[in-house]
Amino acid sequence: MKFKLTATENGTQARAGILSTGHGQIETPIFMPVGTAGSVKGIHARDLKEDIQAQIILGNTYHLYLRPGISVIETAGGLHKFNRWDGPILTDSGGYQVFSLGDIRKLSEEGARFQSHINGSYHLFTPENVIDIQRSIGADIIMAFDECTPGDADFNYAKKSLELTQRWLDRCFRQFEKTEPKYGYSQSLFPIVQGNTFPQLRKQAAEHVKTFNADGYAIGGLSVGEPENVMYEMTEVVNAELPENKPRYLMGVGTPVNILESIDRGVDMFDCVMPTRNGRNGMLFTAKGVINIRNKKWENDHSPIDENGNSFVDFYSKAYLRHLIISNEMLGAQIASQHNLAFYLWLVKTARQKITEGNFKSWKDEMVQQLKSRL
Repeated sequence: MKFKLTATENGTQARAGILSTGHGQIETPIFMPVGTAGSVKGIHARDLKEDIQAQIILGNTYHLYLRPGISVIETAGGLHKFNRWDGPILTDSGGYQVFSLGDIRKLSEEGARFQSHINGSYHLFTPENVIDIQRSIGADIIMAFDECTPGDADFNYAKKSLELTQRWLDRCFRQFEKTEPKYGYSQSLFPIVQGNTFPQLRKQAAEHVKTFNADGYAIGGLSVGEPENVMYEMTEVVNAELPENKPRYLMGVGTPVNILESIDRGVDMFDCVMPTRNGRNGMLFTAKGVINIRNKKWENDHSPIDENGNSFVDFYSKAYLRHLIISNEMLGAQIASQHNLAFYLWLVKTARQKITEGNFKSWKDEMVQQLKSRL
């Protein structure tokens, strides 16, 4: 995998680049729709590519391991052939999902023992088998196994957790280096910078991951309950340490405002369930602000969902979409999800354009104020 910076802008850390993978190029900054169980909920692969214009999507090791199971994916020839998405894929290691299980998981030096949320069966994730599972899934970018601490963890807990994550990272890279891709194209392993909300731990973690000379680096453990200003501060601390010539991926973030502010701070890649999850609940993101389509004010509004829309679904009316959402019609969730994803991809594409033109900062400041509006 190769990454090439194509533009930067004075007065900001924002960058535009091109990430080359075995399944095509990705223009950064980029937002990656989340396809946890091998599908972006309610969205066909054709619409992801042609309408939403997604360039890369996510899968999740925990969910795919439990269902349909790795043997099914291997028999298909990898996740790309299983779900018929022919662009790049990134897989999360499953660490966040395992650690969110609370009482039905137990950490040790070996790894994480947990019970399936589906049927209660017992399983073990180790740094080694998580790498092997992701080799079998066949993602272009795979993530190291780490512990994601809660946003309110104290310093001692965060320090011990980071030390465990660093030992696990060493084992991830050893396993990665002694195994091969299974489907004829290369895979890249990204380490994850943890350290909670403590600058000295974040800096230590960033210095450690640099020793692996990876193809790219992720920032984890943010947007998990800490204040937004702290998230931005930690992002700045980490990006000041990470190499400039490698992509930076801020995991699980976030709102449109979060994305623009993080691009301003040097982040290249994002993912979040918000466009689809909030869409299913009737929240629409637009360049002029946020719409709660459930509100009665839209009941008789027959104007398009978004007059400046980026998806074919935007020709439906607000009144019609409200009717679908209120009635719990499946189509309502699909329309709202597709609109939101298309908007997120428009947002990062426009940010890239503004960086290239040299006027990102002024555009971002104006856009942030609009995005905060409630319509």
